[in-house]
Order: sequence, then C-alpha cells, then structure tokens
Amino acid sequence: MHGAGGSSTIWFKQLRDYKKHFNVLLLDLRGHGNSKPKIKDSLNTKYTFDFITQDLVEVLDYNKIEKAHFVGISLGCILIRNLSEKHPERVESMILGGSIMKMNVRSQILMTTGNIFKSVIPYMLLYKLFAFIIMPRKNHRKSRSLFVKEAQKLYQNEFIKWFKLSAEVNPLLKFFRECDNGIPALYVMGEQDYLFLPAVRDTVKKHSNAVLHTIKNCGHVVNVEQPAEFNSVTIRFIQSMARA
Repeated sequence: MHGAGGSSTIWFKQLRDYKKHFNVLLLDLRGHGNSKPKIKDSLNTKYTFDFITQDLVEVLDYNKIEKAHFVGISLGCILIRNLSEKHPERVESMILGGSIMKMNVRSQILMTTGNIFKSVIPYMLLYKLFAFIIMPRKNHRKSRSLFVKEAQKLYQNEFIKWFKLSAEVNPLLKFFRECDNGIPALYVMGEQDYLFLPAVRDTVKKHSNAVLHTIKNCGHVVNVEQPAEFNSVTIRFIQSMARA
C-alpha cells in the first residue's frame, strides 16, 4: 500500500527481492497511478478511511485472497491498520514503513494551512511544500522527487478529497495508538523521520505484538531511501510469521 499522492511504482526496489519469496500484489489506491474508479465513485465528493478500506476488501475478494501479509508506506499504513480493525481475519501481519501514528503540532499546523489554501493554490505547490517539510534533507531528495512525480498524475479535485481525508485522521490515529488488536506488526522507520517517529516509539512500547526497526541516515520513505535494509528486514519478518 503506497501513500497519498504516490502509486505502486514506489515499490520498484522491493519487487525483485519480494518475488523470490512471495506472491506479490501491488495496488494503486483510488485515483492514483493506473486506478480507474467507476464514474459513480468519481462523483463521490468525500472519501473516508472506511470507504477506501472497502476497496482493499474488494481487491482481496476479486483475487480470492483469504488472508495476506500487508506492507505499507505512510498513509498506506493507516489503511492497513484500519483493515486490521474492520477485517482482522484478512490480515496475517503488518509491515508499516514511515508509519503515521500521531499528528504532532507541526504536522497539524501543516494540515490546517493546507486546508485553508487547498482550493486557491495549485495542488502541486502544496504537495511540493509538504514533501519538503516531511523530507527536508539532501538524502531525502530522491524520495521527494519520486512522490512529486507520481502526484502530478492526480487531478486537483482528487487531491482535495485525499487531503481532506488526511486532515481528519486524528481520532482514528488515537484509536490505533490505544487499541492493541494483537496482529503482529513491524514498524520500519527512518531515524530522521522527525514528524512521526516519536509517536511510533511510544505505540510500540504499549502493543505486545509490535516491534520497531529504525534505519539510520534515513527519512520518511524508508523503502526508497534504504531499500537493501528495508528488504532484508521485512522479508525476514514475513518468513518468521510463516514459520510461526
């Protein structure tokens, strides 16, 4: 599961290694990448996390997948976590990279500012600003460029619907932090992910089946910045679940 504004292409550094061990299904979220929502769905003026999560259930059913290991980045982790609450029988384990577990003061100011100007400022200017604030360092440049390139495929109204979704996420994140559903979870975070790493550390301490792997010299998009370590850690985790 990719993040908002991205697409399944962000997994290009994982696909070769993953296919050596697993059956892999890459998804483009509604309105992203090559996804083609139905006309009646495109007229929907407001997305909710439950609404998007149902898309995942339909994909699983269509492919006759009863249960799977899920790997997500950024906002994709929220969808995986929501799926694990709504349909825990479908989730074998969760790998949550660059996970968002709490919107701190900085990120809330960022969302509020974006909400004010989202209809008057071209969405790509907003997206580039957000990408730079979340991934500010020189070694984050590749991640920023990739996400900006993919976000250019979105239409303005699609961006606004997804932005509203992320701006209303706080109550859901609070529930995720407080509720330990018992499904094995591996959080993979960059040590430079200053907006989101502290809340993940606190969450892992409270959840019995959650573990945290922190990657040095790495920002938010861990699978792009440090693919070799990300692949090694996540493959071992899934294989350990299979042995268990």
